[in-house]
Amino acid sequence: MLEIGSLIDGKYKILNEVGHGGMSVVYLAMNERANKQWAIKEVRKDGVKDFEVVKQSLVAETNMLKKLSHPSLPDIVDVIDEDDRFLIVMDYIEGNSLKTALQEYGAQSQKNVIKWAKQLCDVLGYLHSQNPPIIYRDMKPANIMLKPDGNVVLIDFGTAREYKENNIEDTTCLGTMGYAAPEQFGGMGQTDARTDIYCLGATMYHLVTGMNPCEPPYEIRPIREIDPTLSGGLERIITKCTQPDPNNRYQSAAELMYDLEHYTEIDDMYRKNLKRKLAVFITTSVLTMLLGTSTVLSYCAAEHKLKEAYTYDNYDNGYYTAIVTDPTRTEAYLKLNDKLTDDFVLDRDEAQILNRLMVGIDCKDHNGRVHTYDVMAKLKEKNPKGYEDVCYKIGESFLFYYEINVEKDRYSSAAQWFKEAKENHPEAGIYCEISDCLTLISQYDGAKIQQTEKTYEEYKKLWKQINELYAKSENFDSLDAKIQVWNEIDDIVDTNITSFIAVTDKDKVMDLLQTIKDKTEKLDKSIMREQITGLQDNIDKTIEKAQSVKEENKDDL
Repeated sequence: MLEIGSLIDGKYKILNEVGHGGMSVVYLAMNERANKQWAIKEVRKDGVKDFEVVKQSLVAETNMLKKLSHPSLPDIVDVIDEDDRFLIVMDYIEGNSLKTALQEYGAQSQKNVIKWAKQLCDVLGYLHSQNPPIIYRDMKPANIMLKPDGNVVLIDFGTAREYKENNIEDTTCLGTMGYAAPEQFGGMGQTDARTDIYCLGATMYHLVTGMNPCEPPYEIRPIREIDPTLSGGLERIITKCTQPDPNNRYQSAAELMYDLEHYTEIDDMYRKNLKRKLAVFITTSVLTMLLGTSTVLSYCAAEHKLKEAYTYDNYDNGYYTAIVTDPTRTEAYLKLNDKLTDDFVLDRDEAQILNRLMVGIDCKDHNGRVHTYDVMAKLKEKNPKGYEDVCYKIGESFLFYYEINVEKDRYSSAAQWFKEAKENHPEAGIYCEISDCLTLISQYDGAKIQQTEKTYEEYKKLWKQINELYAKSENFDSLDAKIQVWNEIDDIVDTNITSFIAVTDKDKVMDLLQTIKDKTEKLDKSIMREQITGLQDNIDKTIEKAQSVKEENKDDL
């Protein structure tokens, strides 16, 4: 063992022992010349079986890490190879392992587990993108350090390997029972990126439930059987990660990252019975055609030959048929949009139906060949104003009804339509600018280096856009439109109340909310009594929330 106070290689002073494992001891050391602390991992020849094999593994580990650079990986700065020991000098990661966190506090909060999982998924994606890909193979709480700032770092690359494309099977079975994927124990082919996805899923399971998969009964159960308050979306993610067959898991870290960032959208409470909705949708569409809706019949009469030439493989055989038959008229587009939002909800499957209009409707001819019919391009060419009207109405559906909890993503989805409608609908431009602000704020908040000033400027812009949106709403003739926009303003202010107060006066924030409430008092309540009352109640809650925010938070942004 290294002696406390000794000097290694003439520059690293050993301060104290900070950890040890079966084959190694880790020390905290100080480079007195550079006045910087480092961690030194020592593996001694005595007491270690097959030292040369272990040494080769350590050399491979250090060589691998030397060429990597990622915020969630430690940097290797020096390797000292002596006759009786092997020393690795690396970044000193302040904090404790997630294993320690589990031992001290039990199951971790779902919010933290998802945050850590996204960081770990990011680093796995980085490792897998190397040439050749690096497969980590030993993801577990003991190998994840939690820093004081709440971020995590992946340590111990002793079992990592470079993926060899032509290898049929791994020659060495390494990993930790319980966290390791079935293919890590031989007989199921070579480990690859999907192996790491399994290990991350098992790690998430342990962290969020407190149940160690390395201990009896050695199983990974649906997490809500253990804690019913956990997210169904997260349960689906963990279940998919830990499928025994690699083909049934996420196929890449990027695919997993997407679901982690949108886990609320795949929660059971947000998933509808699609068969029921599609059955109603198709039935009403067919009835519409049979009952002689003038739009559909006129289309069919006008383009009878085109309709005979194609069959349509779509969610709906009525509205799509009408649109394809004469894409220059707006009626079928708007009726389709109204039908999908008649319950005031636009779910993910319904959103795809609308988005297909923008990318094109696929048609099969009698030979089975697929043709994509760009209906929106035809509409824009022949009927520019109708094109903007359709884009604006669909944009509103995404903004007000899209069943998604992430404000930034809802605005981003709506902005894809609003950006096509800015000339005849000025408020569409405001929505696009709000979307840009929310996207930049999200990027700055997630940046590795704090972007306080940039975030500050975006909140200023966002506050300006909110006020402009309110000014535009004053000229709306539709009472429905006013209520929708005022609800949206209240939602944005409520979500970002602390930041808005940091970039403007609290009184201005409360004045805007009170002004909207005063306007609702003058509306005819008999028409939309329930909606108006609900908006007034929400504004009162937001005002109360604003009153509780201290002005000094302005200094924290």
